Amino acid sequence: MNIQNVLKGITIAIDGPSGAGKSTVAKLVARRLGYTYIDTGAMYRATAWKGNVFGLTLDNEQAWVDLAKTIRIAFPPDKDGGQRVLVDGMDITTQIRTPLITQLSSPVSAIPGVRRALVSLQQAMGRNGGVVMEGRDIGTVVFPNAELKIFIYASESTRAERRWKECQARGEDITLEQVLDSQRERDKRDSERADSPLKPAPESIMIDSDRLSIQVVVDKILALCKDKGAL
Repeated sequence: MNIQNVLKGITIAIDGPSGAGKSTVAKLVARRLGYTYIDTGAMYRATAWKGNVFGLTLDNEQAWVDLAKTIRIAFPPDKDGGQRVLVDGMDITTQIRTPLITQLSSPVSAIPGVRRALVSLQQAMGRNGGVVMEGRDIGTVVFPNAELKIFIYASESTRAERRWKECQARGEDITLEQVLDSQRERDKRDSERADSPLKPAPESIMIDSDRLSIQVVVDKILALCKDKGAL
């Protein structure tokens, strides 16, 4: 057992496509370990939100890069044990979950300069270990030396249905077919982009969440954490 890892906490990278369940799982794992949870997808959403407020268009990539280099993002806990998203001190937790920002965040995240700026910020947030970071390139780019790498996936139909139910719970007027179309577009963009495409690291432990409950997935990861000396 690595005594240093026990003292400072290990770095856990959880990657996967939209709707696979990685956010919910990562939050629960972090809470169980007493680790910091970082949702990198929220960082791209936050950048998209701020750029939209400023009226930036996707053809002006340099403006998006400049914004990403200066944006201040924080994840303070809320009273219910969840997490808020602050940009430059403003709480935008709900604003970044609208259909508009969901659609905008994917092409914004594909801009190489934006990714480089936010990856640097993510690395700074997690450099001391004791962190559960989830996204699409954590194990391959952000923390390639993470002690534990997980890749969570599920079938296209299962992921779309999960996302659709989340949209319904927020009161959004959207059909399952629309969610599926949006998901396919996002999957294609995420997996085919030149900079940091969505893919598992060679040493990632693959977990198919299609027919597994959230708790079963969490328990599987906690067992792996125990093997790494995190429990």
